[in-house]
Amino acid sequence: MSLPQHLEEAVIRLREADMRLKEARAKPATPESHQAWLMALSDYAVALCDVQEYNNESVHEKLHELAARLGLRHFPSAERQAGGRDQGSAQP
Repeated sequence: MSLPQHLEEAVIRLREADMRLKEARAKPATPESHQAWLMALSDYAVALCDVQEYNNESVHEKLHELAARLGLRHFPSAERQAGGRDQGSAQP
């Protein structure tokens, strides 16, 4: 499965968990409703983590593709861009 498909599935799981959270909050406070809310919250957290992970992977893949198109073997670091000096230091 491709990365966009994984991301879309994670977003769907996130939305479903959000709906379950809202439903659990609307019910009277009972041990069962609290358990349903905690399970939905756990599913929401896992789906959110997956969304963030897939977004990071997508950005990482795009950066590598851009670097390859530019003929770069390594991404330029902030230190190299600043000429070996700290970016926050005063320049003479």
